[in-house]
Amino acid sequence: MAPEERFKAPGTELFDLPPLWDGAPEWLNKPALLAVGGALLVCAVVWRAFARPRLVPRGLQNAVEYGYVFVRDQVARPFLGKDADRWMPLLFSLFLLILVWNFMGVVPLLQFPVNSHSDFPWVLAGVVYVVKLHQGFKHQGFAGFFRRAMFPPGLPRALAITVYAPLELLYIFVTAPFTHGVRLFANMFAGHMLLAFFSAVGYWFMIEQPTVPGFGVGVLGVLMTILMTAFEMFIMFLQAYLFTMLAAMYIGQSVHPEH
Repeated sequence: MAPEERFKAPGTELFDLPPLWDGAPEWLNKPALLAVGGALLVCAVVWRAFARPRLVPRGLQNAVEYGYVFVRDQVARPFLGKDADRWMPLLFSLFLLILVWNFMGVVPLLQFPVNSHSDFPWVLAGVVYVVKLHQGFKHQGFAGFFRRAMFPPGLPRALAITVYAPLELLYIFVTAPFTHGVRLFANMFAGHMLLAFFSAVGYWFMIEQPTVPGFGVGVLGVLMTILMTAFEMFIMFLQAYLFTMLAAMYIGQSVHPEH
């Protein structure tokens, strides 16, 4: 078989998308278009659900309220307590936006999870990080925020200065925001790569270069694509939940440092 007729697994070129048209800015590509479209979709759905709310919710209002209650009870209240309702606009918006951006990876024709482009998770994580610091300085004071973080009660001062404080500063300014964004990005990136690989296997061995020995491999590729799509949908929901939960936890640590 000639080299050009051999199966080639998809690589990182899947994420190197050109501008939408010749001469367009480099940033104006498919991920940017999907990101804006996803944000507008979230706004439209929430507006439609609550434009004329009913005492007994039905249809779209009922579905969105289920999502709201889930985020409030499972994410906001465990970390923010009595302040949960105050932070629900931010947390519910984050959850819905991430969920929509993630699920675009399994929508026919779109088939690209926005959060597999690292820029978008970093922006969301950056917003949460700024809110966390702002609330920490507001509720604890600038000096109090760092004093509580670096010198917990009961820890010997020498140990705190030499070991604990530097590690805590590293966590506050590097580890926490980095892991918050990279967890979402890495899962969406890896999931998209896996789906693309198994889809390519099925297409190559069943349609592009069908052979009797390769047909079974192609069928296996199709079956794995179906299975991985179902699994990836679960991961998409899970990552939206985890990102929002960590956001609530970080904000809660700043608003209620005593906990």
